Amino acid sequence: MLSSQNAVREKIEKMFELFPRLAERRKQLGSTLSGGEQQMLGVARRFDVQPAHAFAGRTSLGLAPVIVNRIFEIIQRISREGMTILLVEQNAHEALHVSHRGYVLETGSILLSGPAAELLRDQRVIEAYLGV
Repeated sequence: MLSSQNAVREKIEKMFELFPRLAERRKQLGSTLSGGEQQMLGVARRFDVQPAHAFAGRTSLGLAPVIVNRIFEIIQRISREGMTILLVEQNAHEALHVSHRGYVLETGSILLSGPAAELLRDQRVIEAYLGV
């Protein structure tokens, strides 16, 4: 029993390391956190166990740029640690920068796919999603 409590404690401390702002708010209910803090909590909950893969959807929706940057840094770090992440994200620029592979969808159909670095250079992606 003690070892499972220690494992839970270790997971919580790892999430607080990744999201120091949540550590500051550890006594608050999730519903009382700001929108950005709630999004951090949501990301932390998706990665709180050590699965081989995880899903992260719409991680940047409605957040301040500084929070978005932090969340993408954490996604990239977790990926480097060996977790496969399926990232569904409207922020194509950031998503492709932290991804190995990308898929561009439109109304449920795959329009383009390939290595993320190639998609970042693809003129169709640039014009349609990167605003250049």
